[in-house]
Amino acid sequence: MERVVPAARPQDASGWPGWVRVWLLAARPRTLTAAVIPVLVGTAAAAAQGAMRPVPALGALLAALCIQIGTNFANDYHDFQRGADTHERLGPRRVTQSGLVPPRTVRAAALCTFGVAFVIGIYLAVVGGWPILVTGLASIAAGWAYTGGPWPFGYHGLGDVFVFIFFGLVATAGTTYVQMHGVPTASWIAALPVGALATAILAVNNLRDIATDARAGKRTLAVRLGPNGTRAEYVLLLIVAFAAPFALLPFARPWVLLPLVAIPLAVAPLRLVFRSQGTELNAALGGTARLHLVYGVLLAAGLVL
Repeated sequence: MERVVPAARPQDASGWPGWVRVWLLAARPRTLTAAVIPVLVGTAAAAAQGAMRPVPALGALLAALCIQIGTNFANDYHDFQRGADTHERLGPRRVTQSGLVPPRTVRAAALCTFGVAFVIGIYLAVVGGWPILVTGLASIAAGWAYTGGPWPFGYHGLGDVFVFIFFGLVATAGTTYVQMHGVPTASWIAALPVGALATAILAVNNLRDIATDARAGKRTLAVRLGPNGTRAEYVLLLIVAFAAPFALLPFARPWVLLPLVAIPLAVAPLRLVFRSQGTELNAALGGTARLHLVYGVLLAAGLVL
């Protein structure tokens, strides 16, 4: 039976309608760069080949945003249903757990958002062919199955793999493909740091939540590796990110080394990952997200230049 928490009436001193703030909270706007950056880099890779197509690029961006938001809604709902979100939660507020929105409403919002992504995906499949249809359907299914379904892979240590593949390889290369019906080597290589830094964000999130996730039976990779193993994973992901521009040199101009300018942004979150725990890691989470954003913009600029 579905557990229902009485909905609270949100208060908003900023002038925004309360329901708008609640749904923005559920959508988690700060996570949306994970959807924007791979599309930006994939489009830059196409532009470097003289094959940029603005309308398919915009469609890819909208679809990626819908999949990200739908995944956030689905996680909000499923984590509450499975008991992973409790009053002990250390991260940002969840609307289902806090009683701001009834569970069935959040579930319906997730399905509707995925539905919008599917509709956009039909257009992308028309202009990009059947590979785009397959990858789009796989992305939507993975977004739901991350915390939902009979075997949620986010609960079995595969969340990091999901993020690396779908918010790195699939989103970046897929964006390039829908514009030029092919994926040059530079796009595949560029997808590696994009996926690595998106995964690094998840690694920090799961490092923070090791204790609460373990009690809830959520066996994330961080729970399986432990704090030190997760810190090692974080370092490895940063190494991959900052080594990738050198791998791009045979396929692009030296401008692709621009992302190295972002190295100083990695210092503060790296220190926090090794020295902090619990809510103190929220700052590392924000710092890693900023690194992902700046790195992605610089990488896209380097590819175009």
